[in-house]
Amino acid sequence: MSVALSRLEILHFRYALPRSIPTIMGDMKHRPALLVRIEDEEGGVGWGEIWCNFPPDGDLHRARLALNVLPAALVGLDTDHGFEHVFRRLYRLVLQAGEPGPVAQIAAGIDIAICDLKARRDGLLLAEWLGGKSRPVPAYASGISPDQSLKQIERMRGLGYQKFKQRIGFGPNNGLTAAEETASALQSGEQLILDANQAWDLETALRHCNRLASLDLVWMEEPLAADAPIDDWKALARDGLIPLAAGENIASKENFKLTIGAGALSFLQPDICKWGGLSGCLSIARAAEAVGLTYCPHFLGGGVGLVASAHLLSAVGGHGLLEVDGSENPLLEVLSGNGLGLRDGHFCLPTGPGLGYVPDMVSVKDLLISHEEVRLCR
Repeated sequence: MSVALSRLEILHFRYALPRSIPTIMGDMKHRPALLVRIEDEEGGVGWGEIWCNFPPDGDLHRARLALNVLPAALVGLDTDHGFEHVFRRLYRLVLQAGEPGPVAQIAAGIDIAICDLKARRDGLLLAEWLGGKSRPVPAYASGISPDQSLKQIERMRGLGYQKFKQRIGFGPNNGLTAAEETASALQSGEQLILDANQAWDLETALRHCNRLASLDLVWMEEPLAADAPIDDWKALARDGLIPLAAGENIASKENFKLTIGAGALSFLQPDICKWGGLSGCLSIARAAEAVGLTYCPHFLGGGVGLVASAHLLSAVGGHGLLEVDGSENPLLEVLSGNGLGLRDGHFCLPTGPGLGYVPDMVSVKDLLISHEEVRLCR
């Protein structure tokens, strides 16, 4: 049943970190979250999230851009449309402004909200509405900083995590020594994942991966640039001795198809808030699993995107892991509806229709820096 959209809300949250988080893209001084809430003409409601972490203060740009372009893009739109339709409506802006990323991220947030609305209307948990089963999903803790690794790991270990992803590719010795020190401090049954955030060329990546191979890593994430030649990825997969993961910075069906077909990755990581939303990433995840890759959703943001990613992972099945940021971020913990703790190593989905819960705006009201409401006219 198609119902026209009638109202849009854009909620922009920002948490000032007491201590900056170092990354290869620069220090993170804030943890932002940019949520969208839509209503249709029959009173149906859906929630989505727009990726907005980088560049520094990128959330300010995304919030203003979303407010400026979405009211016109959503006029006359109904619940049978999603990412592709919204992105096409904004495509001239993509070309004129040279900003395919921000526009795709805004369209992705609307897609998530539409899927949530439709699942709530049908009385189905989102994972079931997406064609799968509701199940707890295994998870790992990401966002581990080299200079804070033991403290962060101890915190996330206390929440039930046994796999931890640490940033490398920057700092002293490219973070290799820090990674080795973290690996040596892990307890029995725990494993390390490393994320180089596109730091190296092929020669450097081969050298570093071969040095780190003895750490028995789950995977090495983005050791090369996302747009590095496919032959470089194949060479690293063949000679680098560590399973490879990537996908958060791939942004088209064609490039995902090429990446899946190349056979260089062991883990594929599309991000529903960066490109494609739920509808676009569902087909990508299923295509990856069909040829033996493991779908592991990338995510770094607020709680709505986290829970939506968990639903998609649940729906797709397989043995993939949910990414849960281990950095300090109340916008992730509070807005997830049930904290970040695991049960027997698994993240449990809420049990209501759609996302399964309504995000708690009250507990983070002091972090809300703007809340815009727009009536959508036909």
